[in-house]
Amino acid sequence: AALPGPAPKDWVQAPLDPAVRAVLVGFDEHFSYAKLCQALRYLLRGGPDCLLVGTNRDHRLPLEGGAGIPGTGCLVKAVETAAQREAFIVGKPNRFMFDCVAGEFQVDPARTIMVGDRLDTDILMGNDCGLTTLLTLTGVTALDEVRGHQDSGCPARHSLVPDFYVDSIADLLPALGE
Repeated sequence: AALPGPAPKDWVQAPLDPAVRAVLVGFDEHFSYAKLCQALRYLLRGGPDCLLVGTNRDHRLPLEGGAGIPGTGCLVKAVETAAQREAFIVGKPNRFMFDCVAGEFQVDPARTIMVGDRLDTDILMGNDCGLTTLLTLTGVTALDEVRGHQDSGCPARHSLVPDFYVDSIADLLPALGE
């Protein structure tokens, strides 16, 4: 979406779709100031009746070689800051997504394993949902970070400790019969 005109007074006068009742923030490689303005306008117009929903709070997405790019959490935070309210997060670590899947497919948490590469999303959600958790060390988390949480006396930090870890998801192939 382009900004409708050269000045802020033009931006706030562009027409809004009256059917819009929610703003959803997800990964968007084309996120722009215009989209941020439009999101804010919908949220202000609808007040608390206009939902603000985010897909996740990942602050950084890892790339090969240790590089990273800003994650969706950065976009969610931008909209939250502008709107001065918090988004409802439907993805990890919120258990909303797990509850939807478990209800639809009769998932037994005692027989389910959460595999992921992030402590603050994957492992936290798995632990909060009563799942066995397995951390892969191919993402943003290093084993030293796990040990720091494990050795702390803080219950909140303990919820970030996985049950198991592997260097790579490929380490599981022998157990799966390749």
